[in-house]
Amino acid sequence: MTLRVGFAGTPLFASRALEAIARAGFTIPLVLTQPDRPKGRGLKLEPSPVKALACDLGLPVQQPATLRTPDGRASVTAVPLDVLVVAAYGLILPQAILDWPRHGGLNIHASRLPRWRGAAPIVRAIEAGDRESGITIMQMDAGLDTGPIVEIVDVPIAPSDTSATLHDKLAASGARAIVAVLGRLAHDGSLASTPQPSEGATYASKIGPRDAAIDWSLSAVLLDRRVRAFDPVPGAQARFGGEVVKIRRAHAISRDVDAAPGEVIARNADGIDVACGPASAEGALRLLEVQPAGGKRMRADAYAAGRGIGRGARFEPG
Repeated sequence: MTLRVGFAGTPLFASRALEAIARAGFTIPLVLTQPDRPKGRGLKLEPSPVKALACDLGLPVQQPATLRTPDGRASVTAVPLDVLVVAAYGLILPQAILDWPRHGGLNIHASRLPRWRGAAPIVRAIEAGDRESGITIMQMDAGLDTGPIVEIVDVPIAPSDTSATLHDKLAASGARAIVAVLGRLAHDGSLASTPQPSEGATYASKIGPRDAAIDWSLSAVLLDRRVRAFDPVPGAQARFGGEVVKIRRAHAISRDVDAAPGEVIARNADGIDVACGPASAEGALRLLEVQPAGGKRMRADAYAAGRGIGRGARFEPG
């Protein structure tokens, strides 16, 4: 059976899957992606990673602003499809779109569903201290990541993983998984699936400005996770001397020091140790790499030397 595979996606995560599907030899008569967005200081319109790849591969691309109206989806649904693969597309798909391909839609989701349904599963998994993430291939329905599960691939979360490194591991796993699933569909003409369990469902809400602000009264272990979860975007953020500074790399250390949260308790070649939690009962966060406002990433000890930061100095919440 020859499959006509449509694809809907926008960011780099999705482009990895599109590339794998194309390399596997599937027919791709249509690629959907978000409209070009202004970027950079000049606000020049730039294509999404998916559009850029599709153009390189010579694939037909459409960029509808909406799919909610009959006019908005008319040219899309005019293309016959057997299945639509969706990965971080960014538009809500109405039932008319889900009913359009012969075998419906298959979503590549970056978590082990039903844990971390929603927009930011990679970030929320690291922030929560999960030891494992994964890729779920699911049949799409009208709910938010609630469809029946076709395939789950486990992906361990390393203690040093950031959102960037976990993203890359999950993107690679998702690309391999969707090619395998499409291969089964092409061979068998159908896919077995299992309804999602109701137990263990959690929601991965979008990341907002408040998420990035470091609250030094929290435990060092939690702040360690948040620094990694928000790297590279939006970047965990604190203030020193009125200046915004992003904490790019850090790790929790055990320090039993009577110091207020946010107070520098040591500075050396390893970095800057900042007290966390009530009366430092929760240890300290060792800052290894920071990024001043408008500047580049730099070693924390170099940042401290340039600003005369020593014991007793104070970082404020972001």
